[in-house]
Amino acid sequence: MEKVPMTTAGYAMLQEELKQRTSVERPRIVEAIAEARAHGDLSENAEYHAAKEAQSHNEGRIAELEDKLSRAEVIDVTKLGGDVIKFGATVSLIDEDTEEEKRYMIVGDVEADVKQNRISISSPIARALIGKGVGDSVEVAAPGGARSYEITEVRYG
Repeated sequence: MEKVPMTTAGYAMLQEELKQRTSVERPRIVEAIAEARAHGDLSENAEYHAAKEAQSHNEGRIAELEDKLSRAEVIDVTKLGGDVIKFGATVSLIDEDTEEEKRYMIVGDVEADVKQNRISISSPIARALIGKGVGDSVEVAAPGGARSYEITEVRYG
């Protein structure tokens, strides 16, 4: 059974979604099924089929969340430190071609969100950064061609 690394915030986010799905969504869907069933003939009852599909989707997501939470390896990034980039680091980079500054936090796969500058530990850029430090240059194979970045800051917490 493979462990899934995640931050304490990522773990709490998954727990909250699981709680929402089991205590709010599940009862709401069961009620919708019961209400649709009361309308009679189930073979031509679109409300019933939609509610059953929603139930299937919700139960699948609950199983997925329970699996990820049971395999979670929670890492408290506030207790990490050092000059070398590893899981949980917030890294500032400068694109050596455009001089554009970027900042990313390296997190687990389940909590990655590019819009919030949270990149997965298994992403090409994170893999290139792991083990490096301030002042190092890294080259990352990107869809539009290789990109070079200089690491300007490494923070934890």
